[in-house]
Amino acid sequence: MLRRIVLVIPVVFLISIIVFYIIQLPPGDYVSNYAAKMSVAGDVMSQEDMDKMRATLGLDRPLYEQYFLWIKNILLHGDFGFSFNYNKPVTAVISQYMGLTLVVSLVTMAFQYLVAIPVGIYCAVKQYSAGDYFFSGLSFLGMATPNFLMAIILMYLSYTWFGDPLLGLFSSEYANAPWSYDKMVDLAKHLVIPVIVIGLASTADLIRVMRGQMLDELNKPNVVTARAKGLSETKILFKYPTRAALNPIVSTFGWSLTSIFTGSTITAIVLNLPIQGPVMYQALLGQDMYLAGSWLLFMALLTVVGTLISDILLAWLDPKIRTEFRGM
Repeated sequence: MLRRIVLVIPVVFLISIIVFYIIQLPPGDYVSNYAAKMSVAGDVMSQEDMDKMRATLGLDRPLYEQYFLWIKNILLHGDFGFSFNYNKPVTAVISQYMGLTLVVSLVTMAFQYLVAIPVGIYCAVKQYSAGDYFFSGLSFLGMATPNFLMAIILMYLSYTWFGDPLLGLFSSEYANAPWSYDKMVDLAKHLVIPVIVIGLASTADLIRVMRGQMLDELNKPNVVTARAKGLSETKILFKYPTRAALNPIVSTFGWSLTSIFTGSTITAIVLNLPIQGPVMYQALLGQDMYLAGSWLLFMALLTVVGTLISDILLAWLDPKIRTEFRGM
């Protein structure tokens, strides 16, 4: 664990270089993008004005100098740079949307695992039953339906049945109101569609994986031996096949963290959700380099940390590793 934690440092440093290079690949920069928007509005910027703006924003410096200045400020001062689009520090922009982004992401992740694992176990134990066919068909439907289409269908059904399409995360009367019990209830009501839409495809995939793994484990020699010794089916189920079947589920934890954050972008635009996905999308379009770079760096760090957590959980699930640790 200590070796892996130490390895995180050079990995994240290398990723930061790649991220900063990638966001510079599109032609032009924020100033040229801003000048193009001004031109559409009828206000043409001269080359001199563009050069002055680049000097003010520090975009006239060499690329390596911009990178080292950015990474130095992050490490020494916790300063991720200045967002050109929002005209405020990057940390202020991210903190403005991060709270609700975390709420949506964590609730979605909880939905995925709390639904996928029990349903996968049920489908394996009740193989070829009506319930197995129902959940398998639902899984394939969830994997095949695009997120934006599912969002539109659910909004239509919500409006048809309840008179409210549940756009956004709050009703108009609670959008700017202080936090209260009623506002939390309103948030929970508006979370239903985003959580289902964002989490359905991954949940469907996890159900298929869990079912397949359980079917492989149910007739292993250790399970047959435990059954021959007279252990109850429930104890056998959760002590042996379920623990082994969880390995591939746990190993994807690192990917799940980032896929939930990034996979919510299209859904967030369709549902008008005030979370980080659309902000990142606009930052990339507007070549807001420090905001886009900071968010991509956060995604990379989340992947590395998620992979580390997956490795620790896999070690905990592996009885051989636990036995060796006790022996040490």
